[in-house]
Amino acid sequence: MNLYYTSTRNSDVRVTASQAILSGLAPDGGLFVPESLPSLDVSFEQLKEMSYQETAYAVMKQFLTDFTEEELKSCIAKAYDSKFDTEEIAPLAKIDDTYYLELFHGATIAFKDMALSILPHLLTVSAGKNKVDKEIVILTATSGDTGKAAMAGFADVKGTRIIVFYPKDGVSRVQELQMVTQKGSNVDVVAIHGNFDHAQSGVKAMFEDKELARELEEAGYQFSSANSINIGRLVPQVVYYVYAYAKLLKYGEIQEGGQIDIVVPTGNFGNILAAYYAKRMGVSVHHLICASNQNKVLFDFFQTGVYDKNREFVLTSSPSMDILISSNLERLIHLIADEDAKKTRAFMERLKTSGSYEITAEMKEKLADFRAGYASEEDTAAAIRAVYEKTGYVMDPHTAVASHVCRSQKEESGSRKCVIASTASPFKFVKSVMDALGKGEEETDELELLPKLENISGVSMPGAVREILHARVLHTTECDADRMEDAVKKILKL
Repeated sequence: MNLYYTSTRNSDVRVTASQAILSGLAPDGGLFVPESLPSLDVSFEQLKEMSYQETAYAVMKQFLTDFTEEELKSCIAKAYDSKFDTEEIAPLAKIDDTYYLELFHGATIAFKDMALSILPHLLTVSAGKNKVDKEIVILTATSGDTGKAAMAGFADVKGTRIIVFYPKDGVSRVQELQMVTQKGSNVDVVAIHGNFDHAQSGVKAMFEDKELARELEEAGYQFSSANSINIGRLVPQVVYYVYAYAKLLKYGEIQEGGQIDIVVPTGNFGNILAAYYAKRMGVSVHHLICASNQNKVLFDFFQTGVYDKNREFVLTSSPSMDILISSNLERLIHLIADEDAKKTRAFMERLKTSGSYEITAEMKEKLADFRAGYASEEDTAAAIRAVYEKTGYVMDPHTAVASHVCRSQKEESGSRKCVIASTASPFKFVKSVMDALGKGEEETDELELLPKLENISGVSMPGAVREILHARVLHTTECDADRMEDAVKKILKL
């Protein structure tokens, strides 16, 4: 049976999966969502014996129903190959009594690789299916990880261009170097004078600009997105939660039907939304625990039912979560509003005009699957230090946020197994990690700390980090946050 996609803001919109992937964002500014959330059609008895690639097919075929088996399996094979440094793709590390789902073994050592390794292949197949003859311009805002992972995925992919915007002073040194040294004749990177929310809002505004769309069309271009607003990026993220549950069964850590909690460090809400989709597909999850850093807009939302971005923006040691506008929350709002597009649109209009909205009591009751917690900067550093001192395991600050929240929820969860989405390698945030361990004070250049982290962690420096140490800077463009469209036009020679 074919599964179609509609817009969170207009129920009259109805497109195939490939059309939704190509567009990225719905014409009305809404996000594409499946008309119904599918279920798995294989048992966990079968899933627990499957490889990551086989699990990916079992999950993704339920969402991407206009892809043939051959097309989808080809995309999966090209994505999940030797660019990952572990055969398992997403291994589960049991550390003390907690399970860390390591999502950082790809080409750019962050969880975004899990979806952005496959998105270029899904997109090019989608373009062929829909007889697209224009060059696809991937327009992306990044808080540090999406940008590099997207560029690595799309570099020199025929028929595509990619333009990435990142906050100039809002990413780690390693993250910035990964982006500005990215090779590829179709790749452009722009540092904006502003924060991630400015970058994200600027990108969304360009997607919604009808006049700009006309100019692009005349020049032979069309926009698409690599952000998690693209359903082609969200669906692959569902896979690793299904895979993790199946592996816990295989290892005998849980019995079939046994419930787990999943803790996800999140700013844009896409990664935890994927976990919710996995639960709806049949994974036995008790609570989905949303872990925030000091930009705790999501924590406050789950506590009060009020989403309010009108607050101080804090630069933290977990910059990929330094976000006050959580785009993917719109998909959850649509679900708990009984998929009423008019209601969803009204909430999003309120967010745009006043910076806040409040959901109804009935909607709040439908959030029973979720819990939330947050970590201060002190909590984050303490979590890195405590886990290392007890076990020798070193984690990055984003994972540490989740680790702190997981520990704070232990009393309520009792004996339930807790799986933490470990979203980045500690080498990507070496200064913050070494400072937390009390081993970074004397150094001025964070790159000099990399060999020291290698020594204390007992883990070899990832190739993705090693290669940037001597790479040439190729991208130096900067612009003000309100000049992003001008930058795009200059790059595309419009």
